[in-house]
Amino acid sequence: MYRDRARLTELWDAELETFRRLHPRSGELWNAAREHLPDGVPMLWMAKWPGDWPVYVEEAAGAHFRCADGIDHVDLCLGDTGAMVGHAPAASVAAITERLARGSTFMLPTEDAAVAAGLLAERFGLPEWQFTLSATDANRHVLRYARQATGRRKVLVIDHCYHGTVDEAYATLDDDGRVVSRRRNIGPPVPLDETTVVVEFDDLPGLEAALETGEVAAVLIEPAMTNIGIVLPQPGWHEAVRAACDRTGTILVIDETHTLCAGPGGMTARDGLRPDVVVVGKTIGGGIPAGAWGMTRGLAERVRDSLEWRGEGREDLDVGGVGGTLAGNAVSTAGIRATLSEVLTPEVYPGMIARAEEWTAGVQAAIDEFDVPWQVTRLGARAEYSFRPTPPANGREAADADDFALQQYLHLHALNRGILITPFHNMALMSPATTSADVERHTVAFREAVAALFG
Repeated sequence: MYRDRARLTELWDAELETFRRLHPRSGELWNAAREHLPDGVPMLWMAKWPGDWPVYVEEAAGAHFRCADGIDHVDLCLGDTGAMVGHAPAASVAAITERLARGSTFMLPTEDAAVAAGLLAERFGLPEWQFTLSATDANRHVLRYARQATGRRKVLVIDHCYHGTVDEAYATLDDDGRVVSRRRNIGPPVPLDETTVVVEFDDLPGLEAALETGEVAAVLIEPAMTNIGIVLPQPGWHEAVRAACDRTGTILVIDETHTLCAGPGGMTARDGLRPDVVVVGKTIGGGIPAGAWGMTRGLAERVRDSLEWRGEGREDLDVGGVGGTLAGNAVSTAGIRATLSEVLTPEVYPGMIARAEEWTAGVQAAIDEFDVPWQVTRLGARAEYSFRPTPPANGREAADADDFALQQYLHLHALNRGILITPFHNMALMSPATTSADVERHTVAFREAVAALFG
């Protein structure tokens, strides 16, 4: 916790005045939008950006965007992973545009779908794939299939996890270790302890005990936590989770949506993990809605058998609660094929990771120079600092280190200097187009902010 709150308020007020002076056109657009958009934004969470109003974007390319006030920004947020390949990558745009001109959605497959599935199978080692419009939808569908295949009701998730807007994952542990709904969870359909078991990321005995009850259909995990801050797994944790799932007949689902920053096949390929299901989203479409999940052949057969796809159950395939008329559409699969084969290739990862190493070193240098009790953690092409002296071991430690007012100041300070970092936490992501000069802009600005706070 930053103790000099008066100083923080003074710095915040100064940055707020600067923001207003730099972004008058965005303010005008926001005021006009308030007539028909609640809080002037298309999704209410956009109101959480620092400043009196959100910055309006006019155009973007690579690792930069220009706002309505004509300011060039280095984008280290990249749509919170949705634009990890950079904005408007040429190969993806060409494939998407060409497909749009020939029709976008048919409820019928095109050649691109099979090619895209093959590319994903090659990267993640799982042979059978299905497509959605988001990782949230992929996670929802996978959990339904897991319940269908196992005959069990519950899902196990990690405290402070993130799997999109999946209802079962909006559970947390209270101070007494009971499963409850997350703070301000909007309209949960049922009490979360009816659907979900929650354990801390570092609580392997708790996870094993939960699975031994035989009530859990699936374990849904991020291979490293990202949305609460970067929390890396302890050595041997993934192997122990896999073993516990094997002992208890539980389906292991790994959500690589954010951790695709670790390498072409995420942490699954990099670390030799063995999930039954992998979920990916956001990044793979090159900037358009896209998601997918891959399964082992064994699980795919269990699902088929449980649904009687080979027999009289086939007439009900469209009413089972999985899928949508736009899922797997021609434009999405064209974008996935082009992005995986021509943009987010194995060859671009070393440069992305090198930029993340430079960003981490710049943040660490300022922390060391001013003897600040913060830490910085990197995962592949992604890195984040947090307001605690040591890396968090689990989501609760990461959450307890949060200081919203301090975070907002640092975000606004960066924004006023033409740098956008991921909202709601202090994370930066590198694209294939991010340069060392882009990283250096953040390094200079971050040192300036830390000097203002602690100098």
